[in-house]
Amino acid sequence: MKRGGYVYVLSNEKDTATYVGVTADLLIRISQHKNKDNPHSHTAKYNITKLVYYQGFHHIEEAIAEEKRIKGMSRKKKYLLISAMNPEWKDISDLML
Repeated sequence: MKRGGYVYVLSNEKDTATYVGVTADLLIRISQHKNKDNPHSHTAKYNITKLVYYQGFHHIEEAIAEEKRIKGMSRKKKYLLISAMNPEWKDISDLML
């Protein structure tokens, strides 16, 4: 049986840095970022903990493909993608908890 997954984008408070990731469990993964479970990670180092975009998929392979596509985008295209879902770039993780 195949599991679904999520692609997500995190940003810092000033929206100057982003991180694109993929996970099978979005709530747990966002919690790990916010708690800085890996203090040496890129997201912990640059305080990139604000969930600004996510998309769910029926199969994890689809989420991985979308992650690669988003990572290949220019900064401007990423900005437009995020702004289409979350125009104010608010932390939407609070809506999920």
